[in-house]
Amino acid sequence: MNFDLNEDEEMLKALTERFVTDHYDHDSRRAFLAQPSGFSTKNWELLGELGLIAAPLPEDFGGLDLDATGIATVFEALGRGLVVEPLAEIAVLAGRLFAATAPEALAGEWAEALATGEKRLVLAHAETASRDDRRWVETSAREAEGGYILDGEKPYCVAGGGADGFIVSARLSGAPGEVDGIGLFLVTRDTPGLTVREWHLADGSVTASLTLDGARIDAGQRLSGGFAQLAEAQTFANLARCAEALGIMSRLFDETIDYLRTRDQFGAPLGSFQAIQHRMVAQYAVIEQSRSLLNLALVSWGESGFTKAVEGARAFISEASVTLGHEMIQFHGGMGVTDELAVGGGHKRLLVLSRWPDGPAGALDRYAGLVD
Repeated sequence: MNFDLNEDEEMLKALTERFVTDHYDHDSRRAFLAQPSGFSTKNWELLGELGLIAAPLPEDFGGLDLDATGIATVFEALGRGLVVEPLAEIAVLAGRLFAATAPEALAGEWAEALATGEKRLVLAHAETASRDDRRWVETSAREAEGGYILDGEKPYCVAGGGADGFIVSARLSGAPGEVDGIGLFLVTRDTPGLTVREWHLADGSVTASLTLDGARIDAGQRLSGGFAQLAEAQTFANLARCAEALGIMSRLFDETIDYLRTRDQFGAPLGSFQAIQHRMVAQYAVIEQSRSLLNLALVSWGESGFTKAVEGARAFISEASVTLGHEMIQFHGGMGVTDELAVGGGHKRLLVLSRWPDGPAGALDRYAGLVD
């Protein structure tokens, strides 16, 4: 089977790699993470100008409606560059979900600003008790005169630092853990009754915790659909996360190879010792397995097995990527865990990717058909 990129995909890859080359090195990345939003606002504006924010969005939102291969191509390149701008959470997850569910009037208000990056939406779905169960929603929504009133807590809105609005899942009926009865609502940051607290994840990205205490929204801010649309958007976001993790794994492996070739111990390069060679070969095999599983998902695009293939790739890559990160840190010694090297920052990012929005066990359960 031919896995070569077509001309458009090669151009997309080259554009993304050029962005990384021109705007990223290890020191600048650390400076970006120190900004209030957890990333560079200038880079975000540039990504909007380049069309990379809009690219995953449908054409009527000004995007390219990228398919699975396009998304994987962009995010593997971003992962290799250790880019901190949260395209997966904002453009792929929240952006595609909003585009698929927003009523016409609401879409008209937000489409252009979302495509350019002028405004940012993030998903507010996971709750403290949800763990690996995406169906678990306790936050409630009840109809009120001219709209809805929302009550509950959403503690894990990844990339929510400075976000303009949140796509909040809330239960209109049924019990926590049931698929039916989940609704989606757009809650802007200035909504009365909404309290936002921001905090940092292990990789330095800024997450928002929401408290909804009688938050009142207009009827026009209810989005169509529910859990099914949410799960579909999560599938594409998981594909992007897998590709990003693969890019990071390749970067960490290559930097470690270079280090082992130049670091002398006992009068010889570390890479000359057979035990270390065996461990590196094992991790090289892991990278190739990860790429094969990602490719399986890509060739399944448009078929009934696409979602299952993505979950299978995520279950394997989530676990394998953290192990690879541990190995690369071991080879670098104490410096490997510091922020002085890309290995440390890359490993922290892999930790978050492997556990958000759930761990490999949750993906494996969905792959096996045990949960929705």
